[in-house]
Amino acid sequence: MFYVYILRCADGTLYTGYTINLKARVEAHNTGRGAKYTRSRRPVAMVYSRGFRSLGKALAREYAMKQLTRIEKETLISTWSARTTRRWPGSSVSAG
Repeated sequence: MFYVYILRCADGTLYTGYTINLKARVEAHNTGRGAKYTRSRRPVAMVYSRGFRSLGKALAREYAMKQLTRIEKETLISTWSARTTRRWPGSSVSAG
């Protein structure tokens, strides 16, 4: 499975990326082994993720998400968060 994700950085900015292992990738970002962008903006929290069976589809979605405005990304995050909370009441969706 290939995942596209959005992280909220400590300074409030958003970072979009893709991975095959969400938990390991968020950990890498939080320990300074992730993207250069997130190294000085730790800690980060995952606020959105979506899985794809195809790398090509995941990369296309990542590219499309990087073209979104901040407001569009926040709407996407809010919608995902609401759906995730309904599925798993009491869960912390921002913790990854």
